[in-house]
Amino acid sequence: MKSGTIKSVIDVNWFMVAPGIWGLRDAFVNMYFIHNAVDKKWVLVDAGLKRSASKIKELAEYLFWPESTPAAIILTHGHFDHVGSVLELAKEWEVPVFAHLMELPYLSGLSSYPPPDPWAGGGLMTVMSPVFPKGPINISDHIQLLPEDGSLPYLPDWRYIHTPGHSPGHISLFRRRDRVLLAGDAFVTTRQESVWSVMMQTKKITGPPRYFTSDWKAAAKSVKTLAALEPDIVATGHGQPMKGEEMRKMLHNLANNFKEIAVPAHGRYTREAAVADEGGVTYIPKPVSKVAPGVAVAAGVAVLALTAWYVYKSRKANSI
Repeated sequence: MKSGTIKSVIDVNWFMVAPGIWGLRDAFVNMYFIHNAVDKKWVLVDAGLKRSASKIKELAEYLFWPESTPAAIILTHGHFDHVGSVLELAKEWEVPVFAHLMELPYLSGLSSYPPPDPWAGGGLMTVMSPVFPKGPINISDHIQLLPEDGSLPYLPDWRYIHTPGHSPGHISLFRRRDRVLLAGDAFVTTRQESVWSVMMQTKKITGPPRYFTSDWKAAAKSVKTLAALEPDIVATGHGQPMKGEEMRKMLHNLANNFKEIAVPAHGRYTREAAVADEGGVTYIPKPVSKVAPGVAVAAGVAVLALTAWYVYKSRKANSI
């Protein structure tokens, strides 16, 4: 392990969510580490970007040494920014990867996700979304299906809730005793469509990232389901954790006014959802236009902005 690497991860990128739960942010996406104190085991939730593996392993060693290998990896869904390191980690750790049945096609090479929606609005991240990978990946040698009863392997205090919309097999995780909710991308706590909000990590409960959400009716129902849990702490795939009464008011406001707050006015999937079954995507609505609005220019600007931000963050980390 390189000298100083752990220090940079700890000082810059990790955060505590609640007792036994830690988060790691890599660029614009979060991963979570859940410890089962009774059985002395821990589970990784999501696997970030392709470059995230070393950071995940470093923080795991810091938090859990000498038991730095998890019992399992659990995926909220299979979008590229949540599974980037999963194959590398599953091979090295020799652990199972659990996902929902409806997510299996995108994790076993059977089907790509519906195309990202650059017409969904909200900022440059949306406009540049056509360049984002839409899969599939193939981790068939490691994948296992989550139990149908809502239980989570190695986490007896937790259960999962099927929360489709952002993806067909998306799940959220809930610990009832202290009402901690890991919502994945069912909703998020920053405007993920906006490069500026991503850079500044502005706290605001919003709908799932617009550019990758292909079934808005299902997404609205999922948010209502999660709001009804009355969580005390929420941590999501993008943004910072939030807690308390003010957070619940924002979450209920999103649930009650989902169409006005979250659904794009003229997106590809606004009027008609993509359709999927256990084999993958079966129907995709026609695009709004043959040419995405300003993709080339906006994508270039966004990439430059994100690159500058990463360089700044890296220099700041190395100076600590």
